[in-house]
Amino acid sequence: MEQAFLALLTIVIGVGGCVGYFWLSNIVLDKAIFPVGGPNANRNITRANAVRPWLFLLPAVLALGLYLAYPVFATAWLSLNRNEAGELVFVGFDNYRQMLGEDKFWESLRNNAIWLIVVPAMATAFGLLAAQLTDRIRWGNIAKSMIFMPMAISFVGASVIWKLIYDTREAGQTQIGILNAIWLKFDGGAGSFLLLRVLPALILLAGAAAILWVVWGQVRALSDGGTMAKALRVLGIVVGAWLAYVAVSWGFGAATAQLPYGQPQFWLQIPFWNNFFLMAVLIWLQTGFAMVILSAALRGVPEDTIEAAIIDGANPFQIFFKIKVPQIMGTIVVVWTTITITVLKVFDIVRAMSGGQQETQVLANYMYDKLFVAVDWGVGSASAMVILLLVTPILVWNVYNARKEMR
Repeated sequence: MEQAFLALLTIVIGVGGCVGYFWLSNIVLDKAIFPVGGPNANRNITRANAVRPWLFLLPAVLALGLYLAYPVFATAWLSLNRNEAGELVFVGFDNYRQMLGEDKFWESLRNNAIWLIVVPAMATAFGLLAAQLTDRIRWGNIAKSMIFMPMAISFVGASVIWKLIYDTREAGQTQIGILNAIWLKFDGGAGSFLLLRVLPALILLAGAAAILWVVWGQVRALSDGGTMAKALRVLGIVVGAWLAYVAVSWGFGAATAQLPYGQPQFWLQIPFWNNFFLMAVLIWLQTGFAMVILSAALRGVPEDTIEAAIIDGANPFQIFFKIKVPQIMGTIVVVWTTITITVLKVFDIVRAMSGGQQETQVLANYMYDKLFVAVDWGVGSASAMVILLLVTPILVWNVYNARKEMR
């Protein structure tokens, strides 16, 4: 009861304080600083209207400075110091050198890079596919609700759900984990060959073909635009070619792998691949977000362009890829970069499901381990600055594209 009363009191004081501040600031501005009467009334009204928005923004600016700007500078300072016997000692960039010399840091950086490649691409692609398909079926709103529902679950809650899916019992015991229950149905026969070898290989090869198609489009457009655009296209071509090579090599590996049929698998303890099992959780959570944003963008595509394409004989795939997708590319980029920022800060899923063990460490969890497990403020703050350094360019790019989309 006491907690409920304190919460209610906080709400009343907070809302009342905001209303009181705005009311009092208007009184002071219009009565004391820039009076609306007298010979200078017009000039005072103009000045008051110019100052009023900044006066209203002042509490938010102060709060952002206190809770965002100050922690950034404090963390940067901590990253240049070391805690020795309860006192901060300035050590310069020693913390960064120590961090760069640790294998766990490079493991977390590598894993974050894999997350950055896989999660935004898969979540955006599934969201775009769901947005397109649900708009064409009668029960599309129900399907959208089901796909969006995971967004209401916290990262920790989703991790608990998926940890049960990946649960493993000893051989001979009843498997309560859905994935192992399905896995044990395969015996190496024709069904196993088709579903676990041929199908994954075909999916990976199709992904490689799609990547190469995008790369070819960038190669053909290489001469367009300015120097920056050309440099970005060259970078995209290189990255795309590498991703296509990786997809082809994985496809070959899936087709030729020797699989341990009949044995329950500890999915979260399989090095390298356990990262993808963790990524599935975030893809599941973010697909609904991507679907909602991209569905609104698709509905904004002018009908006359689609009708003109139909009259010209375009098929549904051509309409989607050559008419709709180019017109919503700005929204796709915003969704992609928003999910990318979320991926760079991913912590809850890894902490709840693997604790960063078995080669699943990521930067945010590495920072947590340094700050609160090893109590190494210097290296922990240095890793926090690395995360900030990686997030900032993407955040700036996201804001730029959002403003461009609004214009």
